[in-house]
Amino acid sequence: MNLRLKARDLPGRIATGAYILHAGLEKWHADQARAKGLHKAATGAFPFLERIPPERFVRLLAASEIAVGTALLAPVVPSALAGAALTGFSGSLVTMYLRTPALHKPGSVWPTQAGTGVSKDVWMLGIGLGLMLGSVGGGKD
Repeated sequence: MNLRLKARDLPGRIATGAYILHAGLEKWHADQARAKGLHKAATGAFPFLERIPPERFVRLLAASEIAVGTALLAPVVPSALAGAALTGFSGSLVTMYLRTPALHKPGSVWPTQAGTGVSKDVWMLGIGLGLMLGSVGGGKD
């Protein structure tokens, strides 16, 4: 596994990292209404999250986004590790999208109007997998 940071990884890491870090910082001070809305959306896809109070859930979500965004932006974090964090995070968002019927057309993966924003998280999954796969192999590039 190659742990060097490659120039080709930088655009995806910077764009995605900045976006996720910003989202986490915005959620850190979320009001009660926003916390309840985010919690409701998450518990619809992941019922076990109902045990966590909305305010605590949004803080955990914000902290996770801040950590993933920072890992992507920090050049000392190997791309394989940053990609694994991004893949895990975005994989949960794509799972939420697929488990929420109102977000996609019946019998289809294509989004409804309400699901367009969440369906776009698939690009983060692709970037995360690309970072991980780009670190595998012994060849020079």
